[in-house]
Amino acid sequence: MQIVNHNIGKLSLRLLFLLVLMIVLSGVLAYSWRPPSLNTIKLPSGFAISVYANDVPSARQMALGSRGTLFVGSHTGNIFAVVDRNHDQQADQVFTIATKLNNATGVAFRDGALYVAEIHRILRFDQIEEHLENPPQPVVVNSSLPNDRSHGWKFIAFGPDDLLYVPVGAPCNVCEREEPFATLLRMKPDGSNIEVFARGIRNTVGFDWHPTGKELWFTDNGRDMLGNDIPSDELNRAPQKSLHFGFPYCHAGEIPDPQFGRQRKCDEFVAPAQKLSPHVAALGMRFYTGTMFPQEYRNQIFIAEHGSWNRSDPLGYRITLVRLDDSGTRAVKYETFAEGWLQRGRAWGRPADVLVMPDGALLVSDDFADTIYRISYKQ
Repeated sequence: MQIVNHNIGKLSLRLLFLLVLMIVLSGVLAYSWRPPSLNTIKLPSGFAISVYANDVPSARQMALGSRGTLFVGSHTGNIFAVVDRNHDQQADQVFTIATKLNNATGVAFRDGALYVAEIHRILRFDQIEEHLENPPQPVVVNSSLPNDRSHGWKFIAFGPDDLLYVPVGAPCNVCEREEPFATLLRMKPDGSNIEVFARGIRNTVGFDWHPTGKELWFTDNGRDMLGNDIPSDELNRAPQKSLHFGFPYCHAGEIPDPQFGRQRKCDEFVAPAQKLSPHVAALGMRFYTGTMFPQEYRNQIFIAEHGSWNRSDPLGYRITLVRLDDSGTRAVKYETFAEGWLQRGRAWGRPADVLVMPDGALLVSDDFADTIYRISYKQ
């Protein structure tokens, strides 16, 4: 009987040792891939990255108010206002100005009002910077948008024509659906006179206008399930209304869709201004209009690449730069600007949007790390 008890005791000690060893190893493995904060981010010489704001859950699109308030949309249903009162380039306070919205990722600012895009409607918060602690009830600007969740969350912005541009993504990987699906709409600030500006767009979650040419450029996410390397994501240029960019018939300007490609030819559509890497989920993009960065960056395009979700070798999780020619109408180079959010095949951050600040610094929202970064340059 004593022998049995002795063996049971030895067995229990071995199990306890194995349990402790597993806990220790799991901690070591978990720590082994996690980067030492921002030290892993690689930037060109002279550039630096810092944290502008922490604790901004699922930070997506950003918009700047006339008094310097940074507004941030999110997948959480909340809208945030980030304030840097002492101008030390780091947020002092984060206000929650709306809750329980329907995937309200899109934000735009005009004439003292914050416009917010839910999946199915556009809201407006009047005189918002005067009421951050006690936000007003929103005005419904337009409630006629589809409620499909797939590619339903939005990036919105006012164009040089003073119209609000609102995308409606395709509610699928690839399908043929009536408009307004797979289009970019525009409307007056009061939500009236809604019309299709561009079509054949699978899912744009970022666009901006050239600072001098005033032509619209936008990112578009390519379809999935054609392999690791096709099709490319796209950067497109829309110098006029009513152009068609190919979806669902043609991808990346030259790849007929296996299901719908026989119906239309690729040469019927506008080809990408720049093919991006495949499946990188190119989201927010902005022209650099500041003066802090060297001259070579002026009027060039920064893109937040959120990162692939179904590629065997993950790609993206970075900020890229598309350089244009002197005319500002043709892309001539596509390169990585900031990377390091992907470590050993695992992501610790996912850039979602970029925004040029008045001092010329570039803000980057990260909806995975719930953080907003500031990229600056010093000679």
